[in-house]
Amino acid sequence: MFDFVLTLSFVFLSLGLVLATVRLLLGPTLPDRVVALEVIASMTVGFILLYSVAYDTPALIDVAIVLALTSFMAAVGFARYLERGGQRDDD
Repeated sequence: MFDFVLTLSFVFLSLGLVLATVRLLLGPTLPDRVVALEVIASMTVGFILLYSVAYDTPALIDVAIVLALTSFMAAVGFARYLERGGQRDDD
């Protein structure tokens, strides 16, 4: 049962990554792309953590934490860029 749940989780995360990538590529606005990029980063953290649980590799949890912190800092940078009048396609 646990293997089935892990497999199903990998499938759903993969599907979410594909859909978020489509949103990242198609836009239509810069804020949409920024949100899609953050969703991709969050799902990647989830993917790494799920892989860590599935294959009993606790060292990958540190990698997921670093990726989450880096993603947060990127979100702050993008928000600051947009707040200061960065180019937006929806104006």
